[in-house]
Amino acid sequence: QVQLVESGGALVQSGGSLTLSCVVSISTFSMYAVGWYRQAPGKQREAVAVISSSDHTNYVDSVKGRFTITRDNANNTGYLLMNSLKPEDTAVYYCQIKRTSKYETYEYWGQGTQVTVSS
Repeated sequence: QVQLVESGGALVQSGGSLTLSCVVSISTFSMYAVGWYRQAPGKQREAVAVISSSDHTNYVDSVKGRFTITRDNANNTGYLLMNSLKPEDTAVYYCQIKRTSKYETYEYWGQGTQVTVSS
């Protein structure tokens, strides 16, 4: 059973910083892309940042220059460093890992961690 455990969500003031962590219980973690998604009340879940197994990163435009996604394969952990937080960043943040082989796609999700940014 693959488990993803997120932590680091909190209430923070506008302009503040948070680092989210995602610890994954899978021995092949390095083979997976790691993604951070968020879902605000009444809105669809959106991809925030992704880091591939080869450390290539992508970000949604709204967080470019403010958020940084990293990974630590030795500790099976993904991170999302969030700076200059804005009230519109308020959401539940989810960690995802994904790997696509020739025949299958393997995808796992965490339970989510709440980030609230006050103005």
